[in-house]
Amino acid sequence: MNLVKLVLDLIYPPRCPFCGRVLEVWEEEGLCHWCQKTLPWQLEVGKQVDFCARCFSPLWYRGSVRRGMEQFKFRGGQIHARLFGTLMAQCLHDQWGEEVDCITWVPVTRRRRGERGFDQCELLAREVGKNLGVEVVSALEKVRDTKQQARITSSSARQANVTGAYAAREGIDLTGKQVVLVDDVVTSGATLAECAACLRIAGAEKVIGLTVARAK
Repeated sequence: MNLVKLVLDLIYPPRCPFCGRVLEVWEEEGLCHWCQKTLPWQLEVGKQVDFCARCFSPLWYRGSVRRGMEQFKFRGGQIHARLFGTLMAQCLHDQWGEEVDCITWVPVTRRRRGERGFDQCELLAREVGKNLGVEVVSALEKVRDTKQQARITSSSARQANVTGAYAAREGIDLTGKQVVLVDDVVTSGATLAECAACLRIAGAEKVIGLTVARAK
């Protein structure tokens, strides 16, 4: 442990992203012992999403997972991204098993990124890529604003909200590639399906959805 990190840990002790407890020295994974035991782990083998071979998530979106992800989404935080990315990478490794060629993410608009100073899904994608040793590419762009999907209840309205909102970046060529598409949460799957369709148009052979949590 270097001196700078030691001093920072003394002033700002690392906390569990889910419950906020100060982490013990031996809890190096960034997840406290209590949450390791009690988090709502998602053990079903993937979710069906249009244009995706499958969508995998290590956790259910409820309780402390929901609180931790809301903090990450609006405040950022490398400890959140690092832990979530590790969990996602392990989930993909365990449940998909096949090699993948690259990783990309569901982007926010330039305006939203400017307001927050970061794109939470890009942070997740880069941590997943680091864990798996797989290239991370910026393959998509969000071309128009949408309402928050979480505030829309019906599946048809969710689909209408995101239709035409994303596009593959000009010049991107994914011909024959297996692409992992990262988002934070999957509910109806409308956003992932819209983005996956764009990736398929750009030539992707398979798109595998990967999120931190699954809402239903």
